[in-house]
Amino acid sequence: MSVLCSADELRWGYSPSNGMPYVESIDHELTRGFVHDLGERVGQLLNVDVRFVEMPDKRIEASLQQGGIHLLCINNPQWMSAPQKLHWSPSLFDEEDVLAQRTDTPILRDIDTLRGRTLGTSLGYVYPQPLMDAFAGGTIHRNDVRNLETRLHMLQHGRLDAIVDMRRPLEFLLAEHAGLAIAVNRGALQRYSIYCSYGPALPIPAVRLDTVLQQLVDDGSIQRMLANQSRWLRQRR
Repeated sequence: MSVLCSADELRWGYSPSNGMPYVESIDHELTRGFVHDLGERVGQLLNVDVRFVEMPDKRIEASLQQGGIHLLCINNPQWMSAPQKLHWSPSLFDEEDVLAQRTDTPILRDIDTLRGRTLGTSLGYVYPQPLMDAFAGGTIHRNDVRNLETRLHMLQHGRLDAIVDMRRPLEFLLAEHAGLAIAVNRGALQRYSIYCSYGPALPIPAVRLDTVLQQLVDDGSIQRMLANQSRWLRQRR
């Protein structure tokens, strides 16, 4: 008997802007990546059908609240306008926001060295508060670009001074494009935990999903899923 009872499926949202190693979306279908592997594993453990639903960043919070999707991973409370209205899973792993820049330019180590520069950013994304304050005050110019690959292209051609993004997607994409004279800075602008967030329409008890996710953290499955993406990239090259 399915733990979903009268419900048919668990609608698992994902943002295509996350990129690999988290998601790879082709024609609005999730084809591979950490989120795909995690969803498939959770579905097996809970004996539920999982349907992956692509969701633009600007619609994620409303869709969670209204039941268009039941949950979304690769999320953090600081990215939501009303995080208290969602249920948050145990921490899955840590991420960090980092800068990437051309290798033939002076290293931009922190926010102070970014003053007067143009920084490639993601539309609607919330960055560390000092950086958000600098954007608001105009001391750093924010240029929202639709996806990370486009930001890298603009950086390569000198249309941006640097870009900021999560470390894993940046390093993954640069490994795919090894010929680019772009490097990820070692230091981090901020570090944070990555969670799954559940909306009020979640068709299974939140505590049950929490338990399964914590089990996957504790037994090392989460880290192995992340490592599998890098292993796939090495094999493809």
